[in-house]
Amino acid sequence: MNSSPGTLTIRPITGPDEIALFNRLPYTINHELADDLAERRRRPEWMWVALHDDRLLARVAWWGHGGADTPLLLDILDVDDDGEDLAEVAQALYETAAKQVLSSGAVPPEYGRFVPADWREDPETYRAVRTRMGVLENTGARLTVERLRLEWRAGTELPAPDQRLAFRPAVDTDELVALMTRALDGTLDAHSRSDLAQMSPREAAVKHYEQELATYSSPRDWWRIGTLGEDGEPVGFVIPARNSYHPVIAYLGVVPEHRGHGYVDGLLAEGTRLLAAERVPRIRAATDLGNVPMANAFARAGYVNFERAVNMAWPRR
Repeated sequence: MNSSPGTLTIRPITGPDEIALFNRLPYTINHELADDLAERRRRPEWMWVALHDDRLLARVAWWGHGGADTPLLLDILDVDDDGEDLAEVAQALYETAAKQVLSSGAVPPEYGRFVPADWREDPETYRAVRTRMGVLENTGARLTVERLRLEWRAGTELPAPDQRLAFRPAVDTDELVALMTRALDGTLDAHSRSDLAQMSPREAAVKHYEQELATYSSPRDWWRIGTLGEDGEPVGFVIPARNSYHPVIAYLGVVPEHRGHGYVDGLLAEGTRLLAAERVPRIRAATDLGNVPMANAFARAGYVNFERAVNMAWPRR
């Protein structure tokens, strides 16, 4: 599909042969896009460009689970930041592409973008991020949360285990979902709080399990439930895993009655230790900027904040 004020062309890429064209605009995940196409986490029809003759002015792309029919996330919206105001081009690109990619009448997938940790302090970076956010704000999206992206690096001292806790594999899905449901009580996580405004805690836990945890191909017996001693009651759980890109601490929760005793450190230490034993170069994690207790736990465990992410969403109808 083409749009032509002058020689402006808006269209999807034709296939993997145009990845080099698509990657003319820099972004931290460009190196992943070819594999994403090969594994069908992306499709050419989900990746659009705005071209002026041979110059790439802007691009937009959605991401989904491998083989999925519909995208789950809008994670690329870029413009050529070479001093020229291309906000209108980016707006036309997004709106044109969204009409073709997204189902009519459906709430668009959430937008997520990785940004430097100091993006608000650097004027040029702030302007670039705000340009992209402004395009989506014009269509009704609003900032929902800013997240810390965290990394434990090989060679960092492993966090000490909590001698009060014993661990067993979280092989019983019903037990794990029940613990996830209980851990949602009083959660500080913005995505979970948004879900809880729309559904029951049990439904929110099942959604999280099915849409994220169940999609990991890494061994299920990595997942751990932490208990008070060998035969004690569960205090929480930790989900070390490998997503399509990195080893991750995918999820961690402490049930309400056991909060305030520092068990979060023991759960995180166990998940970190398990992944480090796989001799991985890094372990990734993320938590909301406002979730200060969890951010502090990651810092105590040796994780560093290397980046942030901003997330935007459209109101649910």
